[in-house]
Order: sequence, then C-alpha cells, then structure tokens
Amino acid sequence: MVRRRKSRLERFLSLNQHRKRWGARRHVAADPDLAAMRERIVQAGEPVQTRGSDKSLDRHLANLRCEFSGQPEILLHHATLIVLIRREVRTVESLDRFLALWTQEAEFLCRHLNLRWLISAADTFAEHAADAQARAVAMMASVLGNTVKIGESDRYIRGAEALAPLPERIEKLQTELVPLFEGTSVFTVGTDDTLRNMYWRLEPFFAAGPAGMILKAVYDRMQVNDTAFARLRMLHRRDRTGWWDDEGME
Repeated sequence: MVRRRKSRLERFLSLNQHRKRWGARRHVAADPDLAAMRERIVQAGEPVQTRGSDKSLDRHLANLRCEFSGQPEILLHHATLIVLIRREVRTVESLDRFLALWTQEAEFLCRHLNLRWLISAADTFAEHAADAQARAVAMMASVLGNTVKIGESDRYIRGAEALAPLPERIEKLQTELVPLFEGTSVFTVGTDDTLRNMYWRLEPFFAAGPAGMILKAVYDRMQVNDTAFARLRMLHRRDRTGWWDDEGME
C-alpha cells in the first residue's frame, strides 16, 4: 500500500524537515551569471556520485560538489536548486530560478546533464510547473526514465546482464504470438512497428518547451545506453519501423 504523502502543515511541523533546511541561507545565492557558470569548472577532486541525501544540507551540497567535480558549474547550480526546492528552502524564489535557468539554458542542460539529473529536473517540473501541459510532459519523461530503471534493476538482481539473445526465440516471434500478460505479447523483434508508432505519438510533445526537451533527451539517451530499447534496436532490421532519431543521439 502506498503511504499517504504528508501535508504541507505536517511537513512544516516536522523537526526532521527543519533539520534538512538548517544552514540554507548560506546556499541561496544572488542572481548568478549563467554564462560564466557555463565556463567555470567545478574543482573538487575526484568525482564521487552521491547515494541518497544527507540530512545536513551543508554536507549534502558538499557531496554534490564532489559529484560534479570536473563539470561546468551551471550543472551544480541546477542540482543545488533542485535540492533547495525539495527541502522547501525559499521555495518560490528557488523555483523561479530553476524555471528561469531552464528557459535560458535548456539546450545546454539537456546536452550536459546525465540521466539522473534530467529525471530529477523532470520530477521538479512535474510537481511545480504552473502549466498543466508542462507538468504532464515532464511526468512522461520521469515515468519513462524510472520504468526503464526498474527493468534494468530487475535484470541486475537476477544476474541476467550476460544473457545473450536466443536466435530460435527471435525466429519464433516472426510467425507466432507469444503472450505476456493481460492481452499483451512479446514484440516481433526485428520488425515490430510498436515503438515507431509510440515515437510518432511522442514527437509533438518534444516541442512543449523545456519539459518537452527533457522528454526528448531522456528518450534519446535510452536508445544509446545499455537498456532494453538499445538492445532491441541492435536486433532491429526493418528501417521503416525504426524508433530512434539518429540526429538526436549524436
């Protein structure tokens, strides 16, 4: 059963929530020079990806600085804004800066952020954007990213990473329907048009402002990283039913 989300009042009265915001004033910067941030590189030694979040805001942001070491400072600024929004630190001000950052730098962010932070950005749009379409499109990006993550996590815990495709099964799929569940069936690997048709339906949403650009970036990354999309792509042989955008993956 999914637990009920705490109300705004419950979060306000939570000591734990207040602890997560202690020291926040030091991290609310004046309006930044985004052009300069694109050029400055974070210098924090060997990069280390964070796992979870420290209750101390100071320590959590210090850990993020290490994670972004060697990358443009604007990417760390973006991550910091997301942390401040999630911890409800001057939420309106932090959100305004987040939205302004995406309005001005969407192309740069989509090109340089990794999937983790693209999905975090999508979650932020989905929860806070004023426009209903932006929220919906961002949620599509988040659902896509996290659904693929579920599949790859399941593959890992079952030790299935080294399993090779079985040619006899691929051949069987060319002439037979193989049921999965609830009326769904296995793709006709190599020729199926389902994902091509899905791409056509997604394509109009790619133009929906920054949220659409995030959706497109997440979709394109799924085609080149080690995912079910990419593995099926390697087995696909019918050009007219391809579901990937070669230009978007460059």
